Amino acid sequence: MSSSGEWGSRKYLLASLDASLKRMGLDYVDIFYSHRFDPETPLEETMGALATAVHQGKALYAGISSYSARRTREAVELLRRMGTPLLIHQPSYSMLNRWIEPDLLDVLTEEGIGCIVFSPLAQGLLTDKYLGGVPDGSRASHAGSISANMLAEENLAKIRALNEIAKRRGQSLAQMAVAWTLRDPVVTSALVGASSVAQLEQNVAALDKLEFSSPELEAIDRYATEGGINIWAASSET
Repeated sequence: MSSSGEWGSRKYLLASLDASLKRMGLDYVDIFYSHRFDPETPLEETMGALATAVHQGKALYAGISSYSARRTREAVELLRRMGTPLLIHQPSYSMLNRWIEPDLLDVLTEEGIGCIVFSPLAQGLLTDKYLGGVPDGSRASHAGSISANMLAEENLAKIRALNEIAKRRGQSLAQMAVAWTLRDPVVTSALVGASSVAQLEQNVAALDKLEFSSPELEAIDRYATEGGINIWAASSET
């Protein structure tokens, strides 16, 4: 489980964990996350709360989400001193949101930390849904769901080009997008939302073709560029 809202204070983190355990009827959770870096709370306090949850047996492991490479290194060292290893980092990552590549993946590899990426479909942009524009009833048709700049023509052109590459691979755009996020060994899993069993099965089928040739990766790199969709940047860039 993860904690957000009032961010990283010890009081909030531990209280939210207790409330969640009571609500779910559980004695402990597998992983307790600090959902985002809190610039208003000392990192020692936030990591101390995660360590306390583990030492009390209310969580088996500690994790963080949307922390920058620098803050991740600091979190690792703090938790190490507290006798609680940092197990996992959960960042946003997709072909249109590649912020983890310059530094964070190296930190995770060096420290032996797993990486579970979320939003590999870029909030639905990397599907066939928007190839012909914004359909009625889609997330983007509702105010506040996906901002207009995310659906700028520049992004739509990238999506269409990536879709052509996916077709040549014998995959849907969504399947290629998921497979692409898993190409680095440090990425242990990808979190994909699904509105139906059929959609889930289609996404899981990405596992049928995970390999990419060098020419395919080069072609993808021409269009898989930052699309201004990292809405978690307030944490990941701090």
